[in-house]
Amino acid sequence: MVIVFAVLALAVLVTANWYLWRRLFRDTTSGPGWGRRAGVVVVAGGWLLAIGALVGERTGAPFWLQQTLAWPGFLWLALSIYLLLGVVAGEVVRPLLRRCLERRDRRNAPVAAVAVPRPEPVPAGPAPEEPAEPASPRLLAAPSRRLFVSRVVGGAAAAAAVGTVGYGTYGVLRGPRVKRVTVPLAKLPRAAHGFRIAVVSDIHLGPVLGRGFAQKVVDTINSTQPDLVAVVGDLVDGSVKDLGPAAAPLSQLRAPAYFVTGNHEYFSGAEQWVEEVRRLGLLPLENARTELRHFDLAGVNDIAGESEGQGPDFGKALGDRDTTRACVLLAHQPVQIHDAVEHGVDLQLSGHTHGGQLWPGNLIAEAANPTVAGLERYGDTQLYVSRGAGAWGPPTRVGAPSDITVIELASRQA
Repeated sequence: MVIVFAVLALAVLVTANWYLWRRLFRDTTSGPGWGRRAGVVVVAGGWLLAIGALVGERTGAPFWLQQTLAWPGFLWLALSIYLLLGVVAGEVVRPLLRRCLERRDRRNAPVAAVAVPRPEPVPAGPAPEEPAEPASPRLLAAPSRRLFVSRVVGGAAAAAAVGTVGYGTYGVLRGPRVKRVTVPLAKLPRAAHGFRIAVVSDIHLGPVLGRGFAQKVVDTINSTQPDLVAVVGDLVDGSVKDLGPAAAPLSQLRAPAYFVTGNHEYFSGAEQWVEEVRRLGLLPLENARTELRHFDLAGVNDIAGESEGQGPDFGKALGDRDTTRACVLLAHQPVQIHDAVEHGVDLQLSGHTHGGQLWPGNLIAEAANPTVAGLERYGDTQLYVSRGAGAWGPPTRVGAPSDITVIELASRQA
């Protein structure tokens, strides 16, 4: 079954890229030549770089090689998505533009075809000069019309794709923006009214987003002056050896900070990263709970840890707690909400979805997660999902801007 799926996925990928090459390069050139050959190099070379970037990251290739492949490879992934969407949308525009040109040519054709009366025979002598035909607008032959339409549509699709990816990449690199959300908790005492939790997820430090990006995230968190920081997984895409210096700014967090693993930590050496964040001053909550002054704060490992015998254990984290106290749970994936409901959690803080990251990826994220972004209620439990601070793969977001959310807890007794 896996082989069948892989073959089907490969067939779809090859077909989509052949279609992309055809519309952007073959149909916009008048014949075989350097333009079409350049198109093959761009499309095939872009995918070789993208695959190399993905494989290099997952196999732990030398970090310099990961960095070399990551920028062009991951950006091509994003660009190819919007190039494909652009040329597909162009299929609607193409016949409309062709009809407009045909109607224009039909209107102009009679002007060029006005008959000039034949002069009457005249006596022998010097032949009179024939009257000049009126100048006519230039008409496009069918092949020229098709080429013109292909160039207009292909150029518009390319410009739209480059602009979309460029703006989406700028949005990630400038750093996440702050969101503020008030969450009332029935069990929260009056004394904790207004308690602020800065929620940051999916920073994804790696070959693209490094120490400078981590510093922006830390500075943004500190500027909100939270009472507590919750780092809810997917901090890194790589080993402590390669990314330890990139994560170093986390030691500058001014508020008490807590950490739970995400699925990407288990691709990067989760045990080593748990020790590293502890060294940086964060407290890992590995299926554990800490009793704060006014409420309980618990954390569970990510589902991906099950493959290493380190999966989530809600019983260990929540089983013997005082249920009259409010409880906030840190859990990377929103799908863990159902276990949280069973254990009487008041508020779960999650990430993982990136809000879809690249539209229309939100449609896929919605199919795989109970909540993609924002605050929703499940019975007596509320779930807040952050879109994340960074990005995985392409350092680009479209329709899902990055954020750091300041959750302000509200007591109903206040």
